[in-house]
Amino acid sequence: MKNLIRICLLIILIFLLSFSLKAQEHYAKLEKNRNIQAKGLIHQLNATKDTLILKSDTKINYLYSINKDYGRDFDVYVDTTYFELPLNKLPKGKHVLVAVQSPKRIVFVVRILKDIPKDLPEQEISEDIVATEPVKVAVTENN
Repeated sequence: MKNLIRICLLIILIFLLSFSLKAQEHYAKLEKNRNIQAKGLIHQLNATKDTLILKSDTKINYLYSINKDYGRDFDVYVDTTYFELPLNKLPKGKHVLVAVQSPKRIVFVVRILKDIPKDLPEQEISEDIVATEPVKVAVTENN
């Protein structure tokens, strides 16, 4: 009987702690292309889940996103084997991305779960800028 009470208390404790403990919330979720022909393109999210990383042994030509109206949200000319796309440029929702490696097109999905904070623009340090007058230098000729 004592063991049953202990087990019930342990289950209740775990249940209550599961609501209060939260891990770092993720900004995005990646649904990878698992096709055998797409294995040459490594597509993953970074540790903080706010940047898409594309790596390949062959050159990635383009990266573009297709929206629900079959239009392109963005179109990036990559032309390299490694590329990072900051996801704060994408709105919340589902984004179908296409990486073009001639002649292949590799399709995968990125879901933006919540708004990613955009980097704040660098503020100019105006109080440290001091206007100075140009100094006149005397020029002499040495012959």
